[in-house]
Amino acid sequence: MGALRLLALLLFATWLGCGVAHAERRVALVIGNSAYKSAPRLANPVNDATLVGGMFKKAGFDNVDIRLDVSAAEMRRALREFAGRTRDAEVAVIYYAGHGIELDGNNYLIPTDATLETDGDVLDETVALDRALFAVEPAKQLRLVILDACRDNPFAKTMKRTLASRAIGRGLAKIEPTSPNTMIAFAAKAGSTASDGDSRNSPFSTALVERLPTPGLGLRKAFGFVRDDVLKNTGYKQEPYVYGSLGGEDVPLVPAKSAAAPGPQASPQDAIRRDYELALQAGDRDAWEAFLQAYPDGFYSNLARVQLKKITAEDVRAAAADKARQAEEEKARLVAERAKKTEQDKAAAAAKAAEDARLAAEKAKQVEETKAAAAEQRRKEAEAAAAKALADKQAAEKALADRIASDKAAAEQAKQTAESKKQIDSEQKVAAIAPISSTPTLSSQETAKLVQSELRRVGCLAAPTDGDWNVSSERSLSMFNKYAGTKFDAKLASFEALDAIKAKPGRVCPLVCDHGFKADGDACVKIACRVGYRINDNNECEKVQDKKPVATREDAKPRDGERRKVESAPSKPQASGQILCNTTGCRPVKSGCRIVNSKNSSDSGSQREMCN
Repeated sequence: MGALRLLALLLFATWLGCGVAHAERRVALVIGNSAYKSAPRLANPVNDATLVGGMFKKAGFDNVDIRLDVSAAEMRRALREFAGRTRDAEVAVIYYAGHGIELDGNNYLIPTDATLETDGDVLDETVALDRALFAVEPAKQLRLVILDACRDNPFAKTMKRTLASRAIGRGLAKIEPTSPNTMIAFAAKAGSTASDGDSRNSPFSTALVERLPTPGLGLRKAFGFVRDDVLKNTGYKQEPYVYGSLGGEDVPLVPAKSAAAPGPQASPQDAIRRDYELALQAGDRDAWEAFLQAYPDGFYSNLARVQLKKITAEDVRAAAADKARQAEEEKARLVAERAKKTEQDKAAAAAKAAEDARLAAEKAKQVEETKAAAAEQRRKEAEAAAAKALADKQAAEKALADRIASDKAAAEQAKQTAESKKQIDSEQKVAAIAPISSTPTLSSQETAKLVQSELRRVGCLAAPTDGDWNVSSERSLSMFNKYAGTKFDAKLASFEALDAIKAKPGRVCPLVCDHGFKADGDACVKIACRVGYRINDNNECEKVQDKKPVATREDAKPRDGERRKVESAPSKPQASGQILCNTTGCRPVKSGCRIVNSKNSSDSGSQREMCN
């Protein structure tokens, strides 16, 4: 029975080991969207997804799900099913290639059936990046999301905004994952766009399949190499970026082929040690005899014999204690029955001998227990020393490997630096001969229209975006300079100004309303005054004041002589074409008369009529 118990313990330990190994699973979900219904077809995402999915399969992933040209419903279903597979996985990876969009600082993946006519459609027709992070979260060791979705987004150019202050970024927005051991890799850093390249696959996916499956290469170094490769292959125009963090240990996507499992390396003594510990847990004679039958010689066999002697001493002590108890009971019985003195003396002598034997057995048992405890202590010390020696050896080997890898990386970095310097020098020489403009090939009207559109978004322009860079546009850019602290030339719509305005997430210029209107959020509403009040020059409601009669000055009335002269004038004089004006009013000059200045009047400006 004891041997069967030991065998059961060994089988149980083996089953546990197999269960742990089986739980170390790696799963991946790969999505590539090229055939968009409301946007031009993308050439590379389907090719990139196929290439990266094949890389995961060759790397030995337990499950790789590849989905191409998926709708919103299909993408959500794929993420939901993948979340179920990550619950018992150590490593979970999602790769997405296609269009993405950033709205108000949040990132969204665009399915093939999205139309995105307005910014409000983003919440209904796309899949939030947070949904992908939720799907990989159950993984125990590594959670990785790779986004080749930083392309120039055509939806952002045609989409109508429901609020002028709503920001739609260029590329994807920076993100900081909150879960530990989570990394998010962008094909291009936040706020910039990625290139599809001129070949069948993008520079980013090409670098991924080259670097990530390297056995034993930690992800931090792997993505560092990916960054260097993409920079080099795009002429230093596209820089991949990684957000999130890992712990101090290197986490490779593909384990090193020669690397052992975590913990002390397996040795011939490991199996014997495990069996010894199982027998020690059983703690009976059958277990130790079975162990000695399997391992008759060696360090652990000697320890097993010590443990077996301790069990034998315990059996002897138990038998002696039982015999002493029986002798004491016999002695007490004879005393109670008042047996003969000789019988009582004989029983007393037997009881004393049995007690002496019990004490001797107890002492022998204590001696064997002390020996067994000392042997067990020596075993633990020996195993600790062996483990320390092994750990020191592994640390030395790891330090050596790290130094070799560091030297190799430094040499490669120096090589790349030299190549970069050589390329830059070559470009500078070419630029000195024939300078090439680095700005996009857009007409001045197209550039002006883009700048006007961004100025409207940040609240600095109220006029339509017609591409005519007029006084209104110049005044709007001047306002942006004032409130944003920039110094762009307002007479010119430049790409530098366009990039600076795009970098602003919301309104920059304050909302200015016409007279009779006031600002309410991002809109101007008409001011309504109650009855008896009107809007004054300060755009405020004030009470209407009643008009008072204006007094007439006495000296403004005509003098009596002048009144008589006017009254004696013909009622309908013939007009001479001239008009005579004085303090009494204005009238036509009679025919044959003319106007002359009056020298006798106290008023130097008086005139009179002279007739022949």
